[in-house]
Amino acid sequence: MLKACLECSEKIVGREDKKFCSDGCRNAYNNKINKDSNNFMRNVNNRLRRNYRILSTLNVDGKTKTSRMKLAGKGFDFEYFTNIRHSRNGNTYYFLYDQGYMQLDNDFYILVRKEP
Repeated sequence: MLKACLECSEKIVGREDKKFCSDGCRNAYNNKINKDSNNFMRNVNNRLRRNYRILSTLNVDGKTKTSRMKLAGKGFDFEYFTNIRHSRNGNTYYFLYDQGYMQLDNDFYILVRKEP
């Protein structure tokens, strides 16, 4: 009994349990199936990377102050961060990996870098 490739419908030669005629067809088939979740994850990761680059560029010395307008002007998206930390004195810091920020008064932010 001849089997057809799930991706291109070509005849499959080889093992009895093969589903694809080549690695390329197997990859194409699986990429199509996972497209929606991959696109979502790719978009989230792109936003996280952009936010991280912005914080790293502005926070060269490990601790600095900046405005919300400056962050937003560079494309910073305040909805995307990797974790939240609460300090002993009750302050809330939002982190992107080792780069963090905390909102101050008058639309200013303190940028910090967490030491390993």
